[in-house]
Amino acid sequence: MNLITIPITADLLRGALDLERTGRGLLPHRLPAWARAQCADGQLLMAESQPSGVRLAFRTRATAVELDTLPTKRVYAGAPPRPDGVYDLLIDGRLAAQASATGGDNLTIDMTTWTSEHRPGPVATLRFTDLPGGLKDVEIWLPHNETTELIALRADASVEPAPARNRRVWLHHGSSISHGSDAASPTTTWPALAAALGGVELVNLGLGGSALLDPFTARVMRDTPADLISLKIGINLVNADLMRLRAFGPAVHGFLDTIRDGHPGTPLLVVSPILCPIHEDTPGPGALDLTALSARRLGFRATGDPAEVASGKLTLRVIRDELARIVAQRAAEDPNLHYLDGRDLYGEADFTELPLPDRLHPDAAAHRRIGERFARLAFTTTGPFRNGDV
Repeated sequence: MNLITIPITADLLRGALDLERTGRGLLPHRLPAWARAQCADGQLLMAESQPSGVRLAFRTRATAVELDTLPTKRVYAGAPPRPDGVYDLLIDGRLAAQASATGGDNLTIDMTTWTSEHRPGPVATLRFTDLPGGLKDVEIWLPHNETTELIALRADASVEPAPARNRRVWLHHGSSISHGSDAASPTTTWPALAAALGGVELVNLGLGGSALLDPFTARVMRDTPADLISLKIGINLVNADLMRLRAFGPAVHGFLDTIRDGHPGTPLLVVSPILCPIHEDTPGPGALDLTALSARRLGFRATGDPAEVASGKLTLRVIRDELARIVAQRAAEDPNLHYLDGRDLYGEADFTELPLPDRLHPDAAAHRRIGERFARLAFTTTGPFRNGDV
């Protein structure tokens, strides 16, 4: 089989805000270099380099495609092995094949001390064969939960960038749940599912552990072209125990002000946290459940004192109340600002049926439910993202 080597260029990628040339290949980033330079937090840098929502998109007659990648596999000491990241190949918008990359670098993380060790590994090759003949649009969605350097792309026919689709661009920011934690594959994270159902192009700034109202994230959103914008705020602020109510309200206002500097009339949806019983009434910080870890299960717990809510500590109930108040206050002068209670996406009945396996993150079935509900609540004729708003 004769394969042509295809240069991997920016016009073949969607969903990334920056591309870094490394000594081995091309590393997609979801935050630009100037933003990364403003925060040296290892969790943020790991999260933004994991290409949730990033995909290669090209038009070709090829029936065989190969992709060389260098993934970074996370290994949590004492915890069960994590499954390999999944690559979803779509043809004309429909899932046609899946693959995982073996090899790659290993990042071993000790969650009791939050130290890590990085070990280099070999490049992996993914092969997609027996693709249908004829001209088609191909997308390869990169793993949402594995840092992925792109080394080489090959095909048995020429490749050109997929033509721009006449679709609105949806820019979303949130926590690990929006990032896709515990989803089955990159096209089944709840934002990817909602985007497909809503017929929009996704730019996903879901950043695991890092939806912390950082000013640089607001400026990135301000400067990123978008027709629709949403923010899912709350859970990371509680489990990081990062701020008190006095700081939270002004920080939300400032975040929204910055976005509005670049998108003054864009539909903007503020989404409060989904149900998470451990943090509904108990503040953070969140911590690893060592009892679960000793049984080789991953679990989390809340360690704060509910009595401290009176002095300004944040819980999910406090955050929902404050977000609803802020949006109602601002919406009087900003008719394109909207609020969605996260419990309308995943609430008490959902927790009974589809409990959070680690008490923090939804599983694959819950991701699907959240994505379908978001699409129904946001993109249909009565939703804030209905066609005609732009």
